[in-house]
Amino acid sequence: MGSTSLIDVLAVHADHLDESLPVQRRSSLVTALAAVPDRRDPRGVVHALPAVLATAVAAVLTGARSAAAVAEWAADAPQQVLAELGVFRDPFTGVHRAPDESTFRRILAGVDADALDDTVGRWVLACQPAATTGRRVYSVDGKTLRGSGPAGEQVHLLAVLDQHTGTVLGQVDVDGKTNELTRFQPLLGSLDLTAVVVTADALHTQREHARWLVDTKKAAYVFTVKKKHSAQHGDQPAPANRHHHHRCSPTPQQPKPIPATPTTRTRLKRPYRHLAGTLARQPTGARHFVKTRANVQI
Repeated sequence: MGSTSLIDVLAVHADHLDESLPVQRRSSLVTALAAVPDRRDPRGVVHALPAVLATAVAAVLTGARSAAAVAEWAADAPQQVLAELGVFRDPFTGVHRAPDESTFRRILAGVDADALDDTVGRWVLACQPAATTGRRVYSVDGKTLRGSGPAGEQVHLLAVLDQHTGTVLGQVDVDGKTNELTRFQPLLGSLDLTAVVVTADALHTQREHARWLVDTKKAAYVFTVKKKHSAQHGDQPAPANRHHHHRCSPTPQQPKPIPATPTTRTRLKRPYRHLAGTLARQPTGARHFVKTRANVQI
């Protein structure tokens, strides 16, 4: 990752802070940045890595968005500020000499970006007031940094955000050889997620993510579920047809009623007419009964 891209990553943290680096937090920042590994050859090193990184972070918090802007801010910073940031002090003149643009560009391009981002995220989180009520809720989401490169080569990050304070707790780079799914656990692995509710979009609605959060990190989760994820509520895949899992015997067919039309009505009445005419020669009582039935039916 280049120096400009790393500054863009640091700028994400700066966007969630209400003020620039206060006096009481400068020393704690330098101490925290001591955990970032120094990959340089120790021979000939003039500027300590924590001091260079702390100066870059302080410049980014004030609005610097390039290595040139960081170097310009450092050149104009008062001696007291440079001293609190741990900038190199000339043993002969006693003057704190800030790194120049080439030094910032070279160091930021070679530093471990994930370690720096994780350290700054932890420091920012420690500077925020703790939530007094309710459960902590962390949101995981991906974003592409505009202006970080040409189309198709821009830096894409997966970040976790504290919804209570608005603080970015960590970010990982999602390069072209991987995707957000494989970077989910590395992003949250270093965070204490005990009793934390983790939210994510539908892309991260995966069994592996849910089991890892509950079993390993002792956290809860709220994932977006779409129709294609309906099978994830059970261990077996959903049937291709939603009616296949209901194996019921077919219902016996009932005879369809004959509609009442003039033709069928005439056919049904003819036997009764015939019966009345045939039995008309029977005795009076019987003939009276038959005629009555026939009259009723007609």
